[in-house]
Amino acid sequence: MHMRELPLLESKKRLTQFSDMSLSAGLQQKLAAAHFTTPTPVQEMAIPHALDGKDVLATAQTGTGKTLAFLLPIMEKLGAQPTATGVRALILVPTRELAMQVQAVYDKLRYGKLPKTALVIGGMAERPQIEAVRKGAGVIVATPGRLEDYLKRRLVDLSKVETLVLDESDRMLDMGFLPALRRIVGSLPKQRQTLFFSATLEASVAGLVNDYMRNPVRVALGSISKPVESVELHAFEVPAADKSDTLRRLLYDEQGQTLIFARTKRGTERLAKNLIRDGFSAAMIHGDRTQSQRVSALNGFCAGTFKVLVATDVASRGIHVDNVAHVINYDLPDLAEDFIHRVGRTGRAGLKGRASTLVSGAEIGELRAIERTLKLKIARKRVDGSEIAAMKPRIVKNTLDSRTLAQLPGEVFC
Repeated sequence: MHMRELPLLESKKRLTQFSDMSLSAGLQQKLAAAHFTTPTPVQEMAIPHALDGKDVLATAQTGTGKTLAFLLPIMEKLGAQPTATGVRALILVPTRELAMQVQAVYDKLRYGKLPKTALVIGGMAERPQIEAVRKGAGVIVATPGRLEDYLKRRLVDLSKVETLVLDESDRMLDMGFLPALRRIVGSLPKQRQTLFFSATLEASVAGLVNDYMRNPVRVALGSISKPVESVELHAFEVPAADKSDTLRRLLYDEQGQTLIFARTKRGTERLAKNLIRDGFSAAMIHGDRTQSQRVSALNGFCAGTFKVLVATDVASRGIHVDNVAHVINYDLPDLAEDFIHRVGRTGRAGLKGRASTLVSGAEIGELRAIERTLKLKIARKRVDGSEIAAMKPRIVKNTLDSRTLAQLPGEVFC
């Protein structure tokens, strides 16, 4: 299915401060108190149109502040009719971590009589979630699988939803949520506003746009197939038997915190346990860990208790830690796009970062395929730091305004 042609964003007066936007006094005060002063480009371009009630289709890289781009219009609409009841806004995200972070931003900016939110996610006790919905939550932040279960059991009523947000839409489809998304959206009022955020616009994503959006304003920012921040990329081609030793040497040489990506849950477990055995302060996150275990690992990593966090791609999107010095791909991801999202975990908040990839055997060919897909040339490097064949490190420059990226309002940083 091909997406119909959409107009690019029409020109508007530059709104270089949140104070320039048509937001209520209560929301302006909360933004100022949270030190959110300068909108990122996606916020500057999307928020005014969302405030006008238009559907917005936005593609932008990870780490560009999309959360605030949809929360501010929702909160403004809720504040205009504070006595209205029912679930008026539904925000769908791919992971429970991202859902919790969206709720945290909303709670930070909530003022006056704005309604509370309810989480509807897996991995946590069901009763508090149901109680939050029944006590009058005006906003639900949910993962599609759990929300679909609640709908089937008639535990939630979405008949009054005025605004639907699909965040990280491509990731939700990658995770197999398309049938659940279609059933959920089918239960919503036809007359509503839809705010759609995605890193890519593949055919399956375009299908959702065609089916569920009404003349959306198109916001496209930067390249969605390259890392957005200034990140130094290197690869180490090593024999499979030397991969673990290479990883340890990289960790010994790194003073900052390191996020390591493995492909499988079992590989994540094995790698984390081996690092702990070798004396590294390490924790792990993957889909089979309980929510309390995942929160504990992430909080410990944020606080510096753990120098190393080993994770599957559950952490490649939606988890924002501003002091990751080094990302290491111990295993390559299944999709080239996930390479970008992994790399996007470092070099955040205007800082520089480093991303290393370890490959052996058939993985060398897989890495070359990723380079061709993403149009990148990643420098090969020896563990001693010398470059192979005089290839210079690839520095991917930030294409957005560094003054705004240094703030990153709307992102949750530890």
